[in-house]
Amino acid sequence: MSLLKRCAAEFLGTMWLVFGGCGSAVLAAAYTADAARIGENTLFPLGIGLVGVSLAFGLTVLTMAYAVGGISGGHFNPAVSFGLFVAKRFRGGQNLLAYIVAQVLGGIVGAGILYLIASGKAGFALSGSNPLATNGFGAHSPGGYTLGACFIAETFLTFFFLMIILGASDRRVASGFAPIAIGLALTLIHLISIPVTNTSVNPARSLAPAVFVGGELLSQVWLFWLAPILGATLAGWVYSSLFDEATSSDEPERLREMV
Repeated sequence: MSLLKRCAAEFLGTMWLVFGGCGSAVLAAAYTADAARIGENTLFPLGIGLVGVSLAFGLTVLTMAYAVGGISGGHFNPAVSFGLFVAKRFRGGQNLLAYIVAQVLGGIVGAGILYLIASGKAGFALSGSNPLATNGFGAHSPGGYTLGACFIAETFLTFFFLMIILGASDRRVASGFAPIAIGLALTLIHLISIPVTNTSVNPARSLAPAVFVGGELLSQVWLFWLAPILGATLAGWVYSSLFDEATSSDEPERLREMV
């Protein structure tokens, strides 16, 4: 498969992840119907909540991993690409850069489509602590967590996310089930850390909405590149050092790159 086609798959996968995951938070998490329109005097919340948003992020990865994972490996995340590169599951620095560019662009397009939809409702504004489901620390952390706490959370959770990806996609594991494990892992990660950082573990997911929001939230994106890439790099090194077996040089590329 050509690099262009693989990058197109990464573009679409990351676009769907950002739109589906962040969209669930912006459009559906705390949706409120004006009950007065049906003769009531109170407001009834009809949102999917934290659990629903967590499932949405997991489902975006699961669905696109099955849709285009056979083409690109289904990374949809610069940290995942870094981790697989360190673990020698992804070959070539040029491929790594191309994947990251495709992921970032796909995420920005997904966030842009979300912004166009969200702004179609009266009263919508790019204000508040985390508009467009942005990530942040301190005043922009949903639970008010400090920079240090957010850094630890993002590094630790990305480390285990990559450990699960590497283990689930190991050639010694039955094929075809990796997307399920990976999607459930991302769901669990969101259940844990939405109150901390609004959950990143994905630099492209963090940068994309912040591009539209700008200001202080954009200035905090560095943490959501540094911590996830650090965690993923550590996981790639740990897994390859402890659990990988030596492979022959003629091993099929698909076995080494599949996520």
